[in-house]
Amino acid sequence: MEQLNIVGKRSGDNGFVAHKATLVNALSRVLADRVMVGDFTVGRKGFLGYVKVLAGSNIIRVIPANVDASVSQVNGKRLKVTCGSNTSYLEDLAWVGEKTPLTLCEVRVSSKRIVQPNIGGLELAEALNRVLPFTAKEDNRPVLQCVLFKAVEGKLTLVSADGFRLAVVKLDCDVEGQALINRDELSGIANALRKAHRVNLSFEQSGDSLDGTSLVIDTELMRYRWRGAEGQFPDYEKLIPAEAQTTAHLDTVEAGKAIASLKALADSKSYPIDLHLNGGIVMSSPDDKGEVTMPADIEGGEVRVRLDGAYLSEALRACGGMVDFKLTDGKSPVLFTVDGYQLVVMPMLTGETKAGDKAEAEPEDTEAHEPEADTAEESENTEGEQSEVEEAEKAQAVAEAEAITKTEKPKRNRKKEKVAVA
Repeated sequence: MEQLNIVGKRSGDNGFVAHKATLVNALSRVLADRVMVGDFTVGRKGFLGYVKVLAGSNIIRVIPANVDASVSQVNGKRLKVTCGSNTSYLEDLAWVGEKTPLTLCEVRVSSKRIVQPNIGGLELAEALNRVLPFTAKEDNRPVLQCVLFKAVEGKLTLVSADGFRLAVVKLDCDVEGQALINRDELSGIANALRKAHRVNLSFEQSGDSLDGTSLVIDTELMRYRWRGAEGQFPDYEKLIPAEAQTTAHLDTVEAGKAIASLKALADSKSYPIDLHLNGGIVMSSPDDKGEVTMPADIEGGEVRVRLDGAYLSEALRACGGMVDFKLTDGKSPVLFTVDGYQLVVMPMLTGETKAGDKAEAEPEDTEAHEPEADTAEESENTEGEQSEVEEAEKAQAVAEAEAITKTEKPKRNRKKEKVAVA
């Protein structure tokens, strides 16, 4: 449950008086769909819209309806809202429909609220926007649907992965703890953090479980709290390439335009892109329909790699500005790095890669069937009778058929071109 902390004065039982602008600002940062004021619950969007249109005063008063009102006004539970010459009596569950999600935010009022910041709100918002797009969308991988928050030795690390991409962001934050938070629960928090002036991030032990940990983010107006999900995040550090044969310094804006031109030539939504680094960058489609040459600073030798066009485009948008593009070869993961941000993308297999794998697989099949051929020859030479010769010939034919079948099996298993991270 979220906690809405308003600087104001208490009024009556569970009521409050505050500046209208303060209340509007606070409600706009709430992620929950229902707001609790004492024993009353109202829909956040409807309540926010109503407060915005109130005129006549910059002070608003919200209290439970008392016995001084007329009988018709207190028929049932009511929440009295007064602003200037405007007075209204809101029913319990006003602006709450059957389809309104059951997410709650509790309103608390105090004369002042002090938050000791330990991380920048804009920095945290940008970090979340860089990892959330690379979480898994499939329900059968619940751990990869989460973002890992790991704080140790003065560094906060945010990690996400979807099986083909891995995103890692590191920020300065003097706190210790770790939690897995589902991507859906973090929806909208980045925009709210951009409006915050002071942000404090911490970890708390969940009351329901000794092993459970919750992530808590405090701002001057809001307190967000998410209970950590169960599961073990993969060992992501070993998946980040330690060395690179070639590094390219490129402009993500120009690269994005090049990708867009190749995408327009594609016949389907899936559009692989071949990249050739040799003094510059040449992007082309595998079917030779288009080619774009980009200037770039290249360090290292020549290298070719094929990437999924959609993955490449999302990676460039997440990095922004100038980025370092690091490669080892056409079969190893590629790495994008910029300002403490690392993004690993798995390549697609090309025809040359498949041919190399086939060449490695064929000798194994040949060696495996040599003993069967020798056995067939021995049985044919040692037996002189016609019936035994016929049986030997049949056995040899079966052995050859099995050899052909086993040789063809690897070809059928090489349709999948993407290589999973975890």
